[in-house]
Amino acid sequence: MSAPGDRLRDYSVDARVLYVSVLAAVLGAVSSVLAWALLELIALATNLFYYQRFSFVEVEPSGHHMGWWVAFIPVIGGLIVGLIARFGSPKVRGHGMPEAVEVIVFQRGRVQPRVAILKPLATAISIGSGGPFGAEGPVIITGGAVGSVLGQLLPVTDCERTVLMVAGASAGMAAAFSCPMAATLLAVELLLFEWRPRSLVPVAIACITAGAIRRLLLGPGPIFLMQPTVVAMHHAAMLGALLMGMLAALLTTGLSRAIHFFETKFESLPIHWMWWPALGGIVVGLGGLIFPQSLGVGYDVIRQLLNEQVTWKLLAGILLIKSFIWVVALGSETAGGILAPLLMIGGAMGVAVGHLLTPISPGAWAVVGMTSIIAASLGAPLTAAMFAVELTHNGGLMLPVLLACVTAYAISALLQPRSMLTESLSRKGLHLSREYGVDPLETVMVREVMHTSVFALPASATRQDAMDWLAKMNKRGGEAWAHWQRIFPLLGEGGGIKAILTRGQMITAAEAGDPSAPLIKDGISNPVAVGPWETLRSVAEKMAESKLRSFPVTNDDGELVGILNIEDLLEARGKASLRDRERQRILRLRWPFAQHENTAPFLDHLVDSAYESANRHGRTGDRRTAGDRALSDDSEATAMTTHAEK
Repeated sequence: MSAPGDRLRDYSVDARVLYVSVLAAVLGAVSSVLAWALLELIALATNLFYYQRFSFVEVEPSGHHMGWWVAFIPVIGGLIVGLIARFGSPKVRGHGMPEAVEVIVFQRGRVQPRVAILKPLATAISIGSGGPFGAEGPVIITGGAVGSVLGQLLPVTDCERTVLMVAGASAGMAAAFSCPMAATLLAVELLLFEWRPRSLVPVAIACITAGAIRRLLLGPGPIFLMQPTVVAMHHAAMLGALLMGMLAALLTTGLSRAIHFFETKFESLPIHWMWWPALGGIVVGLGGLIFPQSLGVGYDVIRQLLNEQVTWKLLAGILLIKSFIWVVALGSETAGGILAPLLMIGGAMGVAVGHLLTPISPGAWAVVGMTSIIAASLGAPLTAAMFAVELTHNGGLMLPVLLACVTAYAISALLQPRSMLTESLSRKGLHLSREYGVDPLETVMVREVMHTSVFALPASATRQDAMDWLAKMNKRGGEAWAHWQRIFPLLGEGGGIKAILTRGQMITAAEAGDPSAPLIKDGISNPVAVGPWETLRSVAEKMAESKLRSFPVTNDDGELVGILNIEDLLEARGKASLRDRERQRILRLRWPFAQHENTAPFLDHLVDSAYESANRHGRTGDRRTAGDRALSDDSEATAMTTHAEK
């Protein structure tokens, strides 16, 4: 016979993960096609707006010959985006990632089907008319919308629907940047909010599928090909990476605050939000007149940064004009992604600062700057570090890249209460924590906290026993009423539970008269019980489902071995919280000249003894009145009866 602990598993996954994985593979293929279609739409829109021709050839807006008339193109594009948002769906506004997080966490993975069509259309018009954005964010929300629609068409759980949405979103990212590994990490660090096989496996399969099909549609090479780094990493380069991470965190903090500053300013305007993208387009158009390279996605500019084909004029244009028109345009809540602009701004920062640092290899500091600013902006250091490898196929920079990303992530977490992605959620009154870990209730068993000194009655007990119990309780007063036990089992000859009475039911039976009546008729037959080898997390889930606050604990033979209350769960949670706050020294150094005898004052021993006594299971603390206790116990009896009937 296996031990009771063998019933527990490391993972809660079941065979449904295979079904969801097959659906995720389909989503990966669809998302890669959508990413290709969006890039083609952006190329078409760019040709129409700036070259007045119907063509899908990839071009940059900076090569136009329109003169000063070009300043009106972003305004027209912003106006069209505003109209699509007003009369199509407001969900097309924004850069995609916060909207995806909001749907995943707060809307149970449900997206309107028309978003899958209108979002890429609005994005293509926004970027094609010169908007300083990237296509990756809209691809994420578009792929996520397709996954959500599929999850709404099929009979799946909310969790499975969310996984499908994240699979579609991550696959879109993998197809847009040819980065399946970074897209998988992005899902873990930003979208899934859990680390479970049921979600990680389908998402990874979707990203792999999207990456494979992307190679067929857009080619197998990296987006930003650069000279590989083969030199050994000098310690001065590591110090430079540390500095780069610090500067990236400061720059990201400034950009994030600027974005939300302009969001606030646009919200205060006495006009409908439909006109905001057009107003932002005015700033974009003027910036494009001064610095044409600031318009559009700017992949060619990023390639120049990586190959060090730059001038100080280019760097200044990116850091000043590109950054300014980007934050203004984002503040106007038009459609467009943030990753490509962040890559350009971070690359310019890396090249500029790299002139003062130890040389590594051509374009190395641009990569470090690009990825560190992504880490600080998204709060996803592992995703950003993997970007360096998959976007450039240059794995020789992993050490300085990882150091810069982690440094930027740490400092930005200290400087900003919210990341660039979650600040907009906070403005809507939504709170989202980016931290998750092992549930402390998952690591504690019932047997560790249950009460074993239980007052129980035989199944043959009568109401006279309840009368005797009530008389003793009243005689002892507050000390007795403050006791932890709230349920009273009636046991058969073998120790099995025949029924349970709550404290309120015991009082009612004692006051009902007829002392010879069987007490078992006043109780709840077939009560819900838990096992000593169950985790407190599973018990908490049963409590939430049944609305009960106390459970009897029985062994494999059905014999009563203890009682577990909700206070015991709270105590386990409190101890876990105490681990985060309490500072104590475990080891003490003993020098040759130090005294070896125990010099701890006797008061420490008294405090420790008092603390241990306060945490014993027999502690008191119920200060409610008798009426409140009876009302609370009666409500629990009702919940128990209802659950037993079910």
